[in-house]
Amino acid sequence: MSGKPSERRKVVCLGRTYCDIIFTGLKDMPVLGRERFAEGVTIAAGGGAYITAAHLASLGRSAALLTRLGTDPLSRGLDPELEASGIDLSFVERSNDAGPQPTVALIKDNERAFVSRRAGGSRPSTLEKALSDNSVAHLHIAEFATLHDNPDVIAMAHGHGLTVSLDPSWDDQLIRRDAAFFTMCAGVDIFLPNVEEGQALTGEHSDEAILKSLEEHFPLVVLKRGERGATASNKAARIAVDALPVNVVDTTGAGDAFNAGFLHSWLSTRDLQASLKAGIEAGALSVQSTGGAPSRL
Repeated sequence: MSGKPSERRKVVCLGRTYCDIIFTGLKDMPVLGRERFAEGVTIAAGGGAYITAAHLASLGRSAALLTRLGTDPLSRGLDPELEASGIDLSFVERSNDAGPQPTVALIKDNERAFVSRRAGGSRPSTLEKALSDNSVAHLHIAEFATLHDNPDVIAMAHGHGLTVSLDPSWDDQLIRRDAAFFTMCAGVDIFLPNVEEGQALTGEHSDEAILKSLEEHFPLVVLKRGERGATASNKAARIAVDALPVNVVDTTGAGDAFNAGFLHSWLSTRDLQASLKAGIEAGALSVQSTGGAPSRL
């Protein structure tokens, strides 16, 4: 790679991009045979890759979205938001089979329920081009499902001198205690689960036990604990930072916003405490409005 180290600051975020349809102000969650009405609805681009990239861009970090998008009206309806996000979109692949890819989110108080549709494959034709770009320093994989479909991507990234982070992101079929999970994740430099994911992957229940188990597989584990803050552990040190008191409107994408704040700080400083604080600040900002990404429209 010919780029000088100082020129390599960009983070490439790999994952599926969804059209989020977010219903808020529900008095009760739907049940079979009954209709419910929401007080508000927001339609926005979603998916961990996009949300993390958007928050990175808002923090001043160059970020690129590595994804496949459909050519259908629902997918095309995201274009104004994507173009206003400040994200590098040069690695976005457009394909007829990649959409529509909606997520319906139902928000009641602080509880959430989701229904999503995945369309087409998750491997962009631009993958090699993105990872070999001289300005790229880091690859963030936004969900284990994408890694599962592209098991060579970690080795590809390391081959180009990039560091790699992974947010497993909840998946009923894939996030479970399974040695194959950790085998496939070999080489991940920063692992970013929440407590529910950590419990499912380790079989442990306390934060301490989850971290101890995950430390056996990853050099740096960052456990997102929601309203209890976050803890980072790299074997040599374990640091916890409390959450900030905020008025919570919608927690959709809060973990992805946290990822952006943490990575932006960590890639520049390697300071665990400062990076945890930056992640918590980004997550706290995210939950105070509807939708996961910061609005630039």
